[in-house]
Amino acid sequence: MRKLSMDELGRKTVEEFKAADKTPIVLVLDNIRSMHNVGSVFRTADAFLIQGIILCGYTPVPPHRDIHKTALGATETVEWQYATTTMEAVKDLQEAGYRVLAIEQAAGSFALDTFEPGTDKPLALVFGNEVSGVDAEVMKVVDGCIEIPQLGMKHSLNISVSTGIVVWDIFVKLKSLKK
Repeated sequence: MRKLSMDELGRKTVEEFKAADKTPIVLVLDNIRSMHNVGSVFRTADAFLIQGIILCGYTPVPPHRDIHKTALGATETVEWQYATTTMEAVKDLQEAGYRVLAIEQAAGSFALDTFEPGTDKPLALVFGNEVSGVDAEVMKVVDGCIEIPQLGMKHSLNISVSTGIVVWDIFVKLKSLKK
């Protein structure tokens, strides 16, 4: 077994990335505090050709060296925009035909492993603040909620870890629906 060289990885150029068909998912970051978490979400979005990211409220926005430190250039490939409030972003996405789902522990949530994304509407996934999660008012207007089943004592994951888990799971499910 040997590691692949950079040339063997088949990385896209910025232009190739921008021209590529995107995974029909928008990530909505609800008042994220950490620039490192924001940068990590950009890298995950780049890895899975996610359509875009909406940074809301006091979520830090590029350019910033601490975002770049973990994004490693993904802020140059992944489309992003800023919304003053998460509520504004959610309502705009719903009006544009997105199915907006919070990633949160809530009554009536879908367990991620049983969630079926479907292909009738693009998805927008709302990830909440590191301490308080998705804003309670936003939870009242989303179209549903996905929960990552957890069995340990803490029952919480870092937002960058949650994003990776949820995006990978839905990416695989959407890919299998295309076959």
